[in-house]
This record gives sequence, C-alpha cells and structure tokens, in this order.
Amino acid sequence: MTAEGVARPASQDARRAVAAVWRIESAKIVATLTRMTGDFALAEDLAQEALAEALEQWPDAGVPRNPAAWLTAVAKRRAIDGWRRQERYDDRIAAIAHDVEREQDEASDALPWDPDAIDDDVLRLIFIACHPVLSREAQIALTLRVVGGLGSEEIARAFLVPVATVQQRIVRAKKTLGAAHAPFELPPREEFGSRLSAVLGVLYLIFNEAHTASGGEDWMRPDLGREAVRLTRVLAGLVPREPEVHGLLALMELTAARFPARVDRHGDPVLLADQDRARWDRGAIARGRAALARVDALGRGRGGYALQASIAECHAVAASVEQTDWDRIVMLYEALGRLTPSPVIELNRAAAVAMATGPASALRIIDSLIAAGELRGYHLLPATRGELLLRLGRDDEARAEFAAAARLAGNDRERALLEAKAR
Repeated sequence: MTAEGVARPASQDARRAVAAVWRIESAKIVATLTRMTGDFALAEDLAQEALAEALEQWPDAGVPRNPAAWLTAVAKRRAIDGWRRQERYDDRIAAIAHDVEREQDEASDALPWDPDAIDDDVLRLIFIACHPVLSREAQIALTLRVVGGLGSEEIARAFLVPVATVQQRIVRAKKTLGAAHAPFELPPREEFGSRLSAVLGVLYLIFNEAHTASGGEDWMRPDLGREAVRLTRVLAGLVPREPEVHGLLALMELTAARFPARVDRHGDPVLLADQDRARWDRGAIARGRAALARVDALGRGRGGYALQASIAECHAVAASVEQTDWDRIVMLYEALGRLTPSPVIELNRAAAVAMATGPASALRIIDSLIAAGELRGYHLLPATRGELLLRLGRDDEARAEFAAAARLAGNDRERALLEAKAR
C-alpha cells in the first residue's frame, strides 16, 4: 500500500478492477449523474469518460480504495468543466463543485451519493432504459448497457448481432429519450403498472435468450442468464411489494437451477428426461421457492410469471420425470392460458398433457394449433408433434416433423439434435 492508501497492481489487474467496478456500480454511477445533470444521455457519456480516465490512470496510480467514488467524482468534474465552458457556472454548480472536492477528500470512507436515495435513483434508471418510446430491441440494449454494465461487444455477442448494430441502437435510444424529454423520475402512479410490465418483459426476454439461444453455436448463454437474474434481484429489492417481480425472480432462479445439467461436456443439449438432477443447483431452487413464498405473502395471488415459476417448481422438487406431478402442471398451464392466452402456452400445455394422459390427447391440441395457423415457422411446434408421433409409433410421420423442425431451428446445437432425431 502507498501513503495515499491505494494498491499498485499491474496494468492487467487494474483493467480487471475497472471492469469489475463498472459491472457492479455502473447503474448507481449513471443514476447519480442523471439526477445531477437531468440528462440521461449526458450522464451515460460522462460515466464512460470517467471509465476511460480510470483505464489510463489506475494501471500507474493504483486502484483507489473506493473506486466507485473516484469514477463518480471524475464524471462530476467533467460535467462541471462542460458547464463552465457553456457559461452555466451558477451558484448551483459552485455548490456541486464544493461537494465534489469534499467527496474526493473523503473518497476512501464515503460514497458520493445519498445512500438513502440511491435505490430510487437506480429504479428511475431502469424505467428510463425501458421507456415506452423505445423499441424492445433498444430497451434490451440500453438495460444491459446502463443497468447491467455490459459493453457493446458483450451485448452483440449475447444477441448475435454486429457491434455496430448495438452501438447504433444505444445511440438512437439516447437520442429518442432526449427528444422525448424523458424525465428522471418514476412514472405516475396510474402508469406504474404498465411501465413495470415493460421492464419485466425486457428482463424476461433477456433470460429466455440465455435459456435457449435464438441462434449461433451455443445452445445456452449462462452468463447472460446470470445477468438477467442479477438485474431482477436488484429490481425485487427496489420494489419489494410488487408480486410479479418476485414471480419473475422465482421463475429465473428455478429455471437457472437446471442450467448445469442442460448441456453435456461437449456443449450438446441434454433434455429434461436425461438430465442428472444431482447437478441441479439446490441453492437456486431454494431461492426460487423463497421468492414464490414472498409472492404468496403479499396476498394478491400469483400472476403470469409466478404461475410459470410454479410449473418450474414442480420440476425442481420432483425426483424424476416419472415422479413429476404432471396433473398439477397441466392445471397450472390451463390457469396461465386463461390469464395470458398464448399459442406457446397451449403448445407447452400439450407437452404436459402428453405426460399426464398420453400422446393422443396432446396430439389433438397440437393439430388444433396447426389448423388455426398458430405458430407457423416456430420450430418447437413440429418438434413437439414429432415427439408425440414417435410415442404413438408413427415413425415415418415423426421423421418428417423432426426434419421440418431442424430446417426452422436457428440454433446450431438444437438443429443438430433435431437432425439426429430425424435420422
């Protein structure tokens, strides 16, 4: 340690420290700067500039004891310098400058934000990232960037799009928010429910992409799944009396518990019936069940995410596929279908019906979906029909369905699995 109380790590160690601090603290830093400047785009730019300065200074000067405080102080100074150049250095800015100097002096012991207000600031930031004026793709990119702390390259890898596409989405999103004069505040009470629904929808889509990748060589993206769980856990802490937030967290935890057993050592898919349940994460199962208990404790019933979590819980507590309570799963899918009607829910219900009462009754559900023109182009429809036909001994028809599903699959591993079934 030096007299200034900082370590002097190697350049590589400092870069790792910068990345770790940014991943953990970026949401708080950007939220603090947005509250200070009143401009989300400016706040994100200031935070990125401070990050670049850390990459330059920390390898030589060492990592500060309170790196988040250091980054925030640097970003605030850059904001003040910009205001000086714009001749906007009024009494308010002078007061902020005074605070910055005091914070820098005390950076080893104090945070440069109000600990009592930070949760509200982060919540406001989440709602800005998922503002309804943005497209769903932009909401996802912005949420992962400013709330999750991921870089453009990481987001691009996660969703198999070019880095330039991600960067363009983020730039356009910031411009759109600026043009809409999106305020740094929670939505009005009458809009809170619908806006929260959009936030949960974005987190749900991120997790779904992690669970089964829409394309590429890997069947799953566990790192992206962990990020979705982390963000949802943060949100649950910020709005502890919102049951659907806990429901989504329960669904993610109970589903992610199976991640260690869903691929073999080669990265190939391992289906539920073949998974080694001893490899399931019991800690995640316990956390998921606790989140479901919190939903019930709030006394407002189980919503769509909590019902999906209830289905995941049935799998989590069963010793095997044969010992799973398939009748309860069918009932839960029926309840979910009444609450949020969807052909995908009907498809999943058909799979559960096949386990509960046999493939013939499930096949009737699938054929009704096909007759209605539902899920055209969705590879899991012919894949599920192929499984049912196989169980009924109709091998030639099953082979054709698996081949059709393979042609529709976007993920390389899943396509290979379906092709193998067809063969």
